[in-house]
Amino acid sequence: MITLRNLTLARGGKLLLEGIDLTLHAGQKIGVVGPNGCGKSSLFALLLGNLHQEAGDLELPGRLTVAHVAQDIPASEQAAIEYVIDGDAPLRALEQELAHAHEQDEGERLAVLYEAFEHAGGYAARSRAASLMHGLGFAAGELEQAVDAFSGGWRMRLKLARALMCRSDLLLLDEPTNHLDLDAVIWLEQWLRDYPGTLLAISHDRDFLDGMVGHILAIEQCRLKLYTGNYSAFEEQRAMQLAQQQSAYQKQQREIAHLHSYVERFRAKATKARQAQSRLKALARMEVISPAHVDTPFDFRMREPLAGPDPLLTLEDAAAGYDARTVLAGIKLTIGAGARIGLLGRNGAGKSTLIKLLAGELAPLAGVRHEGKGLAIGYFAQHQIDVLRPDESPLRHLMRLDSRTREQELRDFLGGFDFRGDMALAPVAPFSGGEKARLALALLVWQRPNLLLLDEPTNHLDLEMRHALTLALQEYEGAIVLVSHDRHLLRTTADSLWLVANGGVRPFDGDLEDYRDWLRQREASAGAAEPAGTTRKQQKRDQAEARNLRYAQKRPLAQRLAKLERRMAELERERAPLGLWLADPESYADKEKLQPVLLREAALRLEVERAEEEWLALQAELELLDREGSSD
Repeated sequence: MITLRNLTLARGGKLLLEGIDLTLHAGQKIGVVGPNGCGKSSLFALLLGNLHQEAGDLELPGRLTVAHVAQDIPASEQAAIEYVIDGDAPLRALEQELAHAHEQDEGERLAVLYEAFEHAGGYAARSRAASLMHGLGFAAGELEQAVDAFSGGWRMRLKLARALMCRSDLLLLDEPTNHLDLDAVIWLEQWLRDYPGTLLAISHDRDFLDGMVGHILAIEQCRLKLYTGNYSAFEEQRAMQLAQQQSAYQKQQREIAHLHSYVERFRAKATKARQAQSRLKALARMEVISPAHVDTPFDFRMREPLAGPDPLLTLEDAAAGYDARTVLAGIKLTIGAGARIGLLGRNGAGKSTLIKLLAGELAPLAGVRHEGKGLAIGYFAQHQIDVLRPDESPLRHLMRLDSRTREQELRDFLGGFDFRGDMALAPVAPFSGGEKARLALALLVWQRPNLLLLDEPTNHLDLEMRHALTLALQEYEGAIVLVSHDRHLLRTTADSLWLVANGGVRPFDGDLEDYRDWLRQREASAGAAEPAGTTRKQQKRDQAEARNLRYAQKRPLAQRLAKLERRMAELERERAPLGLWLADPESYADKEKLQPVLLREAALRLEVERAEEEWLALQAELELLDREGSSD
């Protein structure tokens, strides 16, 4: 059990937490959420003993093994798998004791140590480390490579594997999915679901949190609050609380106005002075309820493309690769106007290579790449923030793209991405990764592309910005090709999925849940014997034909379903302010405005109900096709 009592925490003179009383129980899996800079990472530093509270108490169990992802990996020629095994510090200590006992030829001591070694899982340690590395995307041939041979992103995976290797009671993970592909995220989610200890995970990936936590610890305005349920449940509870808070706030404001009015009217009258003073005291005692601050700092929309050729881009029997080394071959892909494609596949399968081929950054090694007349590509690469000019401001970056537009209009646009005031004029160099990613997206949006190529656009973005990006992409009229480990973004943005695997690209028959199942089946069948009674080639051909048939049947249904979901979201966004206006009793005094608002709200509600009915019918058709597919 971890207990915080009346705890206050500050960092660099900034107050982060104040008067916190909280108890975390063993075995709980908790997602830690809150705006950037609210103190999430500082809370982890406190639990690790790297930061100390200003006041109050922190109580940790006496024998608590804490695992976390290290900040840095020192330069080393050590084999990657040995670095991961180092995460099990007690096991490494046992190995050193065994080596010393061998040197001293201590037979009796060796017997005791070998028994302890077996009890600690020493004989299975290498297999356990290999399993962790495989789950995080390392190939079998990479296990013995030197740590120094890996790039920064892969070193992050090594550090994560090392933390998971530790037999910990408490596991602290700060944005563990940032450098993972979708396959590794799905694997990590399952591993953490089975983790027996207490887990605290900071994450901006809502589907990841939904899949493996049972509590949400929210940090807001220097307070901590523990919610029961996953992230979706937290959102529902928080929305209800904000609505209740807003109602209570409005009621209190009316009461305060009434008390002030009484005091002002009767303060000077001797007969009423005592009552006026009592009301002043009542005002002083009243705990002021804050208005519900639910407005996101981000308010932007994708600008309408200037042209809309159809098709936008076509690949015919194309091949792509580097230095004559073919990564993908036989690519047949047409991107029509308004297409929304999500790319699936393991890291290294060729998703980024395909995106670069589509963007024109790679010339095809074979075949044809044909652009539609008026094609305007907006390409967000994984390392897009590296092309920003560190000594220039966001405004200067935008003026480089468009020197003719008025400065105020450019600043208003940047404000939608939360670059306001002095921040719009500040050099980019000290910006955080999230701020740089936001700026890169803003520059992309300003150029009004009709084909967006997005390669992991949510890296470094917090939940609020991811939500804003999702809404903007849902309303975007151009075409999208998206690579992302954020399943919520994929699910709400892509109408069709394509699988990049085995050197090729093909439509994937199913949704993200089907993809998760496909990954599990592939793992389970690895190394399985050839099927009897028919050739493997024929069986694969039959399965492919069945999949293609179901895909052809499901695709128009899925596309209509996605359009309905976007339409329902638009309707609800329009209804929300009307509902708030109608909830205010004072609104009913304005008879001229009331009638059209009531009519519009009723019309919107009716359209939502009709859309929901159609959505349910389409969903039933898709489920029927899925059941038919599972029975094949």
